[in-house]
Amino acid sequence: MPLGIYVHVPFCSVRCGYCDFNTYTAVELGGGASQAAYADQAVAEVGQTAGMLGGRMVDTVFFGGGTPTLLPAEDLVRILGAIDAVLGLAPDAEVTTEANPDSVTPESLDRLRAGGFTRISFGMQSAVPHVLAVLDRTHDPDNVPRVVEWARRAGFEQVSLDLIYGTPGESTADWQHSLDVALGCEPDHVSAYSLIVEEGTALGRRVRRGEVPMPDEDDLAEKYLQADAALEAAGLGWYEVSNWAKDDSARCRHNLGYWRSDDWWGIGPGAHSHVAGERWWNVKHPRAYAERIAAGALPAADREVLDADTRRLERVMLELRLREGLPLGALDDPRRAEQPVTNGLAQLEGDRLVLTRAGRLLADAVVRDLLP
Repeated sequence: MPLGIYVHVPFCSVRCGYCDFNTYTAVELGGGASQAAYADQAVAEVGQTAGMLGGRMVDTVFFGGGTPTLLPAEDLVRILGAIDAVLGLAPDAEVTTEANPDSVTPESLDRLRAGGFTRISFGMQSAVPHVLAVLDRTHDPDNVPRVVEWARRAGFEQVSLDLIYGTPGESTADWQHSLDVALGCEPDHVSAYSLIVEEGTALGRRVRRGEVPMPDEDDLAEKYLQADAALEAAGLGWYEVSNWAKDDSARCRHNLGYWRSDDWWGIGPGAHSHVAGERWWNVKHPRAYAERIAAGALPAADREVLDADTRRLERVMLELRLREGLPLGALDDPRRAEQPVTNGLAQLEGDRLVLTRAGRLLADAVVRDLLP
């Protein structure tokens, strides 16, 4: 089974209003934690994995956040080097970092590529200034084509763009403009996610106060179909409900590991791991994480062993999202597949149940049809 390593870099220069990830600005960090010390801490945690994975090589590494590229490129390369030294990278390992368009330079991208990174995913979100403003995104949208070109010149094998649709005040014309700009960059991969208003976020508070409207479900559906049509016309095919790639080699192998319930080990504050049916997660705050690492202790906060019913539920929920579909053998009763097929939400391709375009809009409802 493939093994992935996820490295969580919990730092951001500005907290985006919609984000509920485990991230911190410099002001929020408080004493006992710092960006400057993080690479040493992550390398130390990597060292804790020695001998715990049975000599398995690492197939994929994904640096997420937060904004990993707020750290110096040398720090990211050093963490990757520790993963290779302790666990061993497969010869064809996929190594990804997320990046904000305003957090890289041609020189930093050159260093990352020379240090072993093969793939980069830029958080574009939108090409429309007023949409970015609602999201509290601070980058210049005109910078996106520039940084994609820098990544190409640096030799990255794959360049991905992340988009968000359904922001309050975003028209269909705004969304089409964002799609056009993204496709004009000729990315290998595009992720497009509907905006979710989470409790406890700045955007959630603005919606609750009536300052901006809650995203409309019909508008989100229309924009998903708009994106799917545009991406397909540009030669990017869907391989997961919210992800499109120019060919099989451009699919994000690391994320496929999540959807297929493969094994992965999470490094960093709040990072989750899943190995051999056991799941655990690290303490969330960088200060608590730093204290655990300094004491030579494992940073895990808690863990759970997944029972058979939970594993079956998660398999149905995750694999159904994939273009390859869900094997009928994963269902406790394969006859349950008849209803979504009758409703036009899925189709049978051999022994697999595959969502139709309409079914991708209602994936959660299809899951409910399939489970007891």
